[in-house]
Amino acid sequence: MSPPSHPTSILILGSGAFGLSTALALTARPCFTNTRITLLDRSPFPSPDGSSIDTSRIIRADYSDPSYASLAASAQSLWRQQGPSELGGEGRYSECGLVLVADKGRQGERYVQESLENVRKISGQEGEGTIRELKNRKEIDEAVGTGGGSGDWGYVNTSSGWADAEEGMKWMRRRAEATNRISFVVGEATSLLKNGNKVLGATLKDGSTLKAEFTIVATGAWTGKLIDLRGRATATGQVLCYLDLTEQEQERLGKMPVLLNMSTGMFIIPPKNRVLKIARHSYGYANPVSIPHPSPSPSPSSSGERIEVSVPRTALDDKQLWVPREGELACRQALREMIPELGERKFSKSKICWYTDTPSGDFLIDYHPEHEGLFLATGGSGHGYKFLPVIGERIVDVVEGKHGGWEGVERELRGKWKWREEKVDKVVTEDGSRGGRPGMVLDEELRKGIYRA
Repeated sequence: MSPPSHPTSILILGSGAFGLSTALALTARPCFTNTRITLLDRSPFPSPDGSSIDTSRIIRADYSDPSYASLAASAQSLWRQQGPSELGGEGRYSECGLVLVADKGRQGERYVQESLENVRKISGQEGEGTIRELKNRKEIDEAVGTGGGSGDWGYVNTSSGWADAEEGMKWMRRRAEATNRISFVVGEATSLLKNGNKVLGATLKDGSTLKAEFTIVATGAWTGKLIDLRGRATATGQVLCYLDLTEQEQERLGKMPVLLNMSTGMFIIPPKNRVLKIARHSYGYANPVSIPHPSPSPSPSSSGERIEVSVPRTALDDKQLWVPREGELACRQALREMIPELGERKFSKSKICWYTDTPSGDFLIDYHPEHEGLFLATGGSGHGYKFLPVIGERIVDVVEGKHGGWEGVERELRGKWKWREEKVDKVVTEDGSRGGRPGMVLDEELRKGIYRA
């Protein structure tokens, strides 16, 4: 589908990193000066179960793919701006360094090697300095400085760090509100409002409708309920566990680098406000459910057609939800290895964070080929948040059709983000960055019990 010509109204579904940054970017484009912009989300901001809202996210240009490494480096230059009114200011970004490791001979080793090559090219550094190879476990443990570590080969990049995810989103929300150009609405979109193949907005859970000339779907892991993405993207649940610290522990561990093992997927981010998070970047859990087909064929026989898709299940759906025993034990084992002194500390809470995974781990940012007036900004695949300061501009570039002026690696990204005509039998992200084992189903793992230790 072609880009809109000065639409009178735009409806954005989803106020996460992609949706909110897109809304803000639209307000700065002359093409949309007279366009009414509405941003809808199912929860009051900040959404407690959105993947963009949490204690922390890793900010790195450490990618095996040079095009993502380059875009992440441009985002990081904005994260580093530390004034009170800047995104990285007031503790929203901390450049503590990243220790990226793998287990030799296992998945993840190639990813780390290619990441090392890419960040060296970006920094122009071939020798020692901000980027230093760690040739064995002893060197890894010394770089981490917690009495433990992970993996047996990797490197440290002192130019990477982490962000307070919720505070970063609040900063962008304030900027978006200050434009006085965006209407913020709380409500759950249950379906797209259509006339034939033209999308006219969305129908909400309460039966009301929001109409717009142009609709952008940025609903993350919930997108499969609104658009049939089978074979192209799916929702996967990721394990997060938290533990409380003393003031002395916070002071000491607050200075540690991020530690991420690309073979196991396990990682720890420095604590804030006396809370430490340990998590796993993995193939995740599927949560398959039967839903009405969001885009049934027009034939009478398709009436009432249902499909099975994975959709998020969060603490908003089940207040007693706790990560499965398998996931908590993985966090426990990693904690014992990475920070031995806290190895037996009881977890104070847990969370399942929902990714929108694509087969290659690439984002899905494109016009829907079958529906006029519909644009997709999803497929974050667990690595979208770090691009918060730049992704909205890139999304609007694609909306306007201006990506033709992109050069080099950004032109490569445009190719990666396109709608894929081909579908796979089962979406499993194979970008070299996932740990754990594929094929786990949330209900099956929950039936095996929970641990809470």
